[in-house]
Amino acid sequence: MKTTVLDTLKNRRTIYALGKNVTASQEDIANLVKSIVREAPTAFNGQTTRAIVLFGDKHDELWDIVVKRLKSEVPTEEAYAATQAKIASFKAGFGTILYFTDEAVVRNEEEQFALYADNFADWAEQAQGNVQLSVWTALAENELGASLQHYNPLVDELVQEAFAVPANWRLRAQMPFGSIEAPANEKEYMADEERFRVLK
Repeated sequence: MKTTVLDTLKNRRTIYALGKNVTASQEDIANLVKSIVREAPTAFNGQTTRAIVLFGDKHDELWDIVVKRLKSEVPTEEAYAATQAKIASFKAGFGTILYFTDEAVVRNEEEQFALYADNFADWAEQAQGNVQLSVWTALAENELGASLQHYNPLVDELVQEAFAVPANWRLRAQMPFGSIEAPANEKEYMADEERFRVLK
């Protein structure tokens, strides 16, 4: 069987050592993200996923917001120093993608298709997974490193205010990306017999 997609997926790794040594233009990267969000599948074709791509000062502003907000959450100065170093590694990247779910669309689907109402929030999360993996893999295909971060809901209101995010967009994840300045750590896999069953 063909393994081109599998090979590309294997190349997608969590990269923490990010840099700004990127040859692709901001416009090309933004267009790639737009195209993937547009093409990624959603239940009932609900198209619930939204994205904001941050570059330059806006990218820096996001991570300044995060590190400032986290100061009140960590117990010691030593712990906060470690937090600052971690956030600095994200800020060192070329940009960040913010992923949102449009909850107004989810609510509308729940009303329009009452029989399946209990499922639409879950399906919106599945749509997030579809988009995030697809973007992440496409970045890797273009030799860009990335990681997936989750500082929501701690920073939701601050992000909404800073970037004029509509009130019905719920922040789901943050994906800093950039040049790969150091490779990913080794990846460990569970035993196949613990994860898979093939029945005939």
